[in-house]
Amino acid sequence: MWDPAQYLAFADHRARPFYELVARVGASEPRRVVDVGCGPGNLTLSLSSRWPSAVIEAFDSSSEMVEAARAAGVDARVDEVMTWEPLPDTDVVVSNAVLQWVPSHPSIVEKWASALPSGAWLAFQVPGNYADASHRLIREVAGSGLAHVFRAEKPVLAPVEYAELLAVCSSVDVWETTYVQRLSGPDPVLEWVSGTALRPVRAALSSSDWEAYVAELAPRLREAYPERADGTTWFPFRRIFAVAQV
Repeated sequence: MWDPAQYLAFADHRARPFYELVARVGASEPRRVVDVGCGPGNLTLSLSSRWPSAVIEAFDSSSEMVEAARAAGVDARVDEVMTWEPLPDTDVVVSNAVLQWVPSHPSIVEKWASALPSGAWLAFQVPGNYADASHRLIREVAGSGLAHVFRAEKPVLAPVEYAELLAVCSSVDVWETTYVQRLSGPDPVLEWVSGTALRPVRAALSSSDWEAYVAELAPRLREAYPERADGTTWFPFRRIFAVAQV
């Protein structure tokens, strides 16, 4: 289950990649703009501001997120990335930190690129930090007994692999950025991953087992990401971006 409040706890940090992604989309007057995996809808609203004449289509697989998006004023619906197909008037597709949850997403990206009309834009970004201490420790503490909750050891491709997927498009722009985020509060890295990477672990454990898991994980994260003298913590976060015009 997704918790919109937990996800929005770091709204500023999660929003910056979205804005930097969408800034590279060159569409001027798109007919339909789709937010694939709209989450709580706070970022979807900016798509309406940028393209006021476009139909904004938004969906998410989480009913909790869709409920939050609707409360924010977004006409969102529950739908699945695996089965969604763009309508003929779709000129922009945006997916922000969603495709890493879908093991088959490379083939889906190829399918979308083939289905979109000529001149349409496809833009997505995914986390690229699965080899970092944050995610490595999550898997180590979980152990073999919870191996089934992790969808893949390598949930995303390398940047050049995404470029190759989109090579059929007329233009392709793929890049990566590491944001060195300054987090604050007690166990800030644990709080960060609780809104995303730890969700499947939490769902698989009883309340008592979850408490034991967190009790073991928290000090290891504190060691990997030490608190500075001023009480803040540096948290490097790599992201991979891809923008293509069909």
